[in-house]
Amino acid sequence: FHSLFGLGEIVDADDGDYLSLSDARKQAKALFAKIDGGPDAIMGYWDFPTTAYVPVIARDAGLPAPPLDAVARCEHKYWSRLEQKKALPDMVPNFQALNPFADDPVAEVRIDYPFWLKPVKSHSSFLGFYIDGPEALREHIPEIREKIGLFGRPFNEFLALVDQPDEVAAVDGHHCIAEEIISTGFQATVEGYCWHGEVQVFGTIDSLRSGKHHSSFSRYQYPSKLPRKVQARMIKAARTFMRHIGYDQGTFNIEFFWNHEDDSLMLLEVNSRISKSHSPLFLMVDGATNHKVSLDLALGRKPVMPHREGEHELAGKFMMRLFKDEVSDGTVCRIPSEEDIDRVRKVYPDAFVQPLVEDGMRLSDLKFQDSYSYEIAVVFLGADRQKQLLDRFAEVEEFLPFKFDPDDH
Repeated sequence: FHSLFGLGEIVDADDGDYLSLSDARKQAKALFAKIDGGPDAIMGYWDFPTTAYVPVIARDAGLPAPPLDAVARCEHKYWSRLEQKKALPDMVPNFQALNPFADDPVAEVRIDYPFWLKPVKSHSSFLGFYIDGPEALREHIPEIREKIGLFGRPFNEFLALVDQPDEVAAVDGHHCIAEEIISTGFQATVEGYCWHGEVQVFGTIDSLRSGKHHSSFSRYQYPSKLPRKVQARMIKAARTFMRHIGYDQGTFNIEFFWNHEDDSLMLLEVNSRISKSHSPLFLMVDGATNHKVSLDLALGRKPVMPHREGEHELAGKFMMRLFKDEVSDGTVCRIPSEEDIDRVRKVYPDAFVQPLVEDGMRLSDLKFQDSYSYEIAVVFLGADRQKQLLDRFAEVEEFLPFKFDPDDH
């Protein structure tokens, strides 16, 4: 394995901007020239811009990759909604494009309040806002204008390689999408791949949320506890959509909401990648991470994924958070030590703990947070029963001392 790019170039944008696609292609070409026989495969596991850069660079090298226009129909949230409306009209909420740089964005609003507003290209709920009226929209527009270019610039460079219908071409990476709120009921994600026209789903993962507007993820859990009939409908919808857009030779995950009261199913988002957050969960339950599927596809092989061959019956990723309505900002005074984390591993050897903050840092310096919370740590745990999983996390929390000095105390 060779690393094409550093985290600061393609993930964290240390200098406030990502490596451009043109520079990424040049950098990749130079590295490939040093490899005898060239690369055998190119793969990635992060969100944008990795999701856009990998298929372009793979195509440059003559290696397997999904079609760029199909990737764009997943990654461009507005374009994706247009295609979803064609393929799955009953699962798509009301939506519209919105230009945050318009003289009066409020005057552009055509759908009813409240709605979610987010860039047509973002991740981790970055710049996603709950808009309950004109004043809320006016409040958040300045921040969107200031920061939307971080993803908008590299996304536009990718879009320039793709033929777009006029309706989409007018909505570039510096635009937002406003969507009717559908976050009612239970959220789950199906993860799968496309191989020469065959669409396979290898897992369904539950996503649990908490906090203001029910907008912050608190836990991912695998396998899903949703009724099998509901999961089957999600899988059928995933197959319908991925075939509709012509996606092939790549992985995907699709997020849904199921309302148990009226049995309705709504599609939230389509991603042209695996979820790295799910990787340890698949390992604990199935015996291999979802990276195996990505690697098989990148090598031009049909994926073979084990099933229920792991050490645990179920597994969870827990996101430890501070909510901004309780702590608007502050300084980190203490994080768990290596000794604290070792205590966790002694009790649960396959647990994984990753603090996301450092001593002395400002909470507001955390990158790519949702608009209503700070994610301070993640914990992966396996168990054999639901109650056991939750009890283990409660115990682990006691092992992990965090302290903060809030600005508003």
